[in-house]
Amino acid sequence: MDWNWDYVFWSITSILIPLLLLLHFHRRRSNKNRRLLPPGPQGWPVFGNMFELGNEPHKTLMSLKQKYGSVVWLKLGSINTMVILSAEAAAEFFKNHDVAFAERSVTDVMKSHGYHKGSLALAPYGTYWRIMKRIMTVQMLVNKRINETVDIRRKCIDDLTEWINNEGRINSSGGIHVAKFIFLASFNMLGKLLLSRELVDPKSEKGSEFFTAMVELMECSGHQNIVDVFPWLRWIDPQGLRKKMDRGLGKTIEIVSGFLNERFEELERTGEKKKDFLEVLLEYEGKGKDEPEKLSDQELILIILEIFLAGSETTSSSIEWAMTELLSNPEAMDKVKAELTEVLGNTNKKFEETNIDNHKYLQAVVKETLRLHPPIPFLVPRKAIQETEFLGYNIPKDTQVFVNVWAIGRDPECWKDPFDFKPERFLDLKTEYRGQNFEFIPFGAGRRICAGIPLAHRMLHLLLGSLLHEFDWEIDNSLLDEVLDTQDRMGVTVRKLKPLKAIPKRKNKTL
Repeated sequence: MDWNWDYVFWSITSILIPLLLLLHFHRRRSNKNRRLLPPGPQGWPVFGNMFELGNEPHKTLMSLKQKYGSVVWLKLGSINTMVILSAEAAAEFFKNHDVAFAERSVTDVMKSHGYHKGSLALAPYGTYWRIMKRIMTVQMLVNKRINETVDIRRKCIDDLTEWINNEGRINSSGGIHVAKFIFLASFNMLGKLLLSRELVDPKSEKGSEFFTAMVELMECSGHQNIVDVFPWLRWIDPQGLRKKMDRGLGKTIEIVSGFLNERFEELERTGEKKKDFLEVLLEYEGKGKDEPEKLSDQELILIILEIFLAGSETTSSSIEWAMTELLSNPEAMDKVKAELTEVLGNTNKKFEETNIDNHKYLQAVVKETLRLHPPIPFLVPRKAIQETEFLGYNIPKDTQVFVNVWAIGRDPECWKDPFDFKPERFLDLKTEYRGQNFEFIPFGAGRRICAGIPLAHRMLHLLLGSLLHEFDWEIDNSLLDEVLDTQDRMGVTVRKLKPLKAIPKRKNKTL
């Protein structure tokens, strides 16, 4: 999400000049109304605070806590925005005001083809959202169903290690693009779990087409759009993002529709059902009077797209940050490798999902990575359903809410040495990322917490554990500064600004 607004400013100034005449009106806003809102920087007339956020808004907003407190008020163009910056305020928000802020603030591009209506993460708070939440948390992403697909993930990990080994031989110096391979493996893993399809395979033309289309959608949705802060510009679409999204998403929907038709034809021909996540969606039968009898093809397509959008990008960015922190902190790397050797030995034995519970330090590494580098630093923004009193402030209806979990994870009031990578802290803490410990909520909290936590837990540990068990990783000295550089960039997730490149050395193991 590119928050550098300079180019936007110059492109729309001619449109907004008449609105600058409202300066007098804005300066005379009622002091009484202002006092009812949380404190925050004054901002510019018309534009509000949008130019103050910079390229790393999660860091910029964190710096406001000392001056304004744990709840900050912003005006982003015409959009009222409340930012939560402390665990205490987050606890109050999720425990006592969860329903009042249960709606989502949805960007314009995510409304393309009605995507926001079919997405669990973005759907309006109502019947459809409850149906999808129940399917995800009770039938699909539960341990029983996940356990039935262990072999699928095992095969994807084997493919990943072979890809890395081959690429490492070709690029023996300089290193490989770590996140690229993790993204490919995650995408392929989701393809098999969801559709029983190999999507990252040179022999699969449709799979390659779908992969390319999804990458383009992620790039488009990661750009900040001027329309989101000035909705009245929607008809102009000055950056062309909605047009691009309409075209790209339309193409992607067409591809997934083809996948569904093939499934329906196969089922009719053979009568055999597959044990993948799509089958769970196909078997849905509405039971309530307000529930549909079946999910429509459009709803099936959109929920499939969401799982790919949500799962592959967040997983690859988290693993890249974990590898970056371990390579930057040799003591932590030595400890996690020693644990792997102690549990698995120096043999051809592979890291399996059943090993996760036996690797306490590896679990601590994952948690510490998510504390310092939550994939979505503001979570998915909430929106006030109605005017609500929150911590003594009157929050207007439709106010969007950013919960800055990046700032909360680095808050010295919650964490000792908050900016240091110290996995050991989680060996003694019983802090989990399930939404109950508000100082550590990388997946959110409340009724709209991420439904994919059980699967994400497996994938993150399996991927990282396998990478560390199968390979010794080295850094080209000429790239050392890039590896140690933790500057990030906003997109669908917060990525490392300079992608991690490391040299994989396949371990010599005994039989």
